Amino acid sequence: MRFLYVAPRYHTNQMDIMKGLIEHGHEVCFISHYAAIIEDYSYVTPIVLGYSKLYQFIDWLYVKVIHRKDPTAIVFKIQHGFPPMHKLGRIIRDFKPDVVILRERSVYSMAAYHICKKYGYPCILYNQNPLWSEPVKTDLLHRMVDKLSPQMRITPVMGVKKPGTTIKENDYFVPFVIEPQRAPQDRDYFADDTIHILCIGKYEIRKHHLMLLHVAEQLQDKYKLYVTLVGEATNHFQKEYCEQVRDYVKEHHMEDMVTVKTNVPRSNMEQEYLAADVYVIPSTLEMASVSQLEAMSYSLPVICSDTNGTACYVENGVTGYQFRDCDQEDLLEKLDEMLSDKNRMKEMGAAGYRALTEKYNFDKYFASIMQIREKCEKNF
Repeated sequence: MRFLYVAPRYHTNQMDIMKGLIEHGHEVCFISHYAAIIEDYSYVTPIVLGYSKLYQFIDWLYVKVIHRKDPTAIVFKIQHGFPPMHKLGRIIRDFKPDVVILRERSVYSMAAYHICKKYGYPCILYNQNPLWSEPVKTDLLHRMVDKLSPQMRITPVMGVKKPGTTIKENDYFVPFVIEPQRAPQDRDYFADDTIHILCIGKYEIRKHHLMLLHVAEQLQDKYKLYVTLVGEATNHFQKEYCEQVRDYVKEHHMEDMVTVKTNVPRSNMEQEYLAADVYVIPSTLEMASVSQLEAMSYSLPVICSDTNGTACYVENGVTGYQFRDCDQEDLLEKLDEMLSDKNRMKEMGAAGYRALTEKYNFDKYFASIMQIREKCEKNF
């Protein structure tokens, strides 16, 4: 079958899906708005189509002039950027996809959906809004966006079942796919009798690297610890924050227990996971991180915030712990509890590895997409 994906970028959380599709004999065309610095094209090389010349000017004006001091301005294009329509249409028509996955309810995706709908290609919307969510807004703008977007939606975020939330018709939970990498019996733990903490995330304030370092500092007299921070630092905002992290390490005399790494290639990440004993992702405003699943694929216990969109992959007390979002004291308590029993840490890592192999594999993803595709065809 022919699978077409249209997304802002070729994200690492799609890697194992692409691998599965190719290894099972399917064709994949991946159209991205832009390319990031760190991407892995082992299985699929995306077509970086970019934006129309008109939007390129609008984006320059928005990012470089109007909001030049705002580090979040660069994401404006994800929702509002529009493609070169002629090129997009030609690629889609030439590929003749059997199923199309469109990322986000964005102008770019609406343009792709318009083309696909014209030629009868079944489309599925993919975003990271929770499955369990508040009722949809019904104002004119939201109704228009909904009408111009695919009606079938998949999300890797379960959300929380609580008063006021429901699962909308045609919404489906389809988890991230991560291949198992190292079973617990095939890896070592606690090298040099030290507990190695790994944290991966772009160098942004919301990732809370400094909070994790402060917590590690408070625990260093109780446990023999080593913290490795790995993250992207490519734009000047990220580089500036990364320097703040490095300064904290120096000012608090933590050079012997902390390493700060930047822009590590994906091909080198295996050694980081295998060197670790526990994975901590302390960030806030995290819609859906895939790194905790990657950590589970290496048989690591995980600690993450309870507002992380994919916190549902971390079962409290079984595969790791969830701490209260932005609560340093609760992170300290959960990490202390984790580190107090090395045997239990290994048991949690093993439980995470089992959960990964049972729930988050390619076969389940493919079966879900095929079922949804069938419903799409019935609705044409």
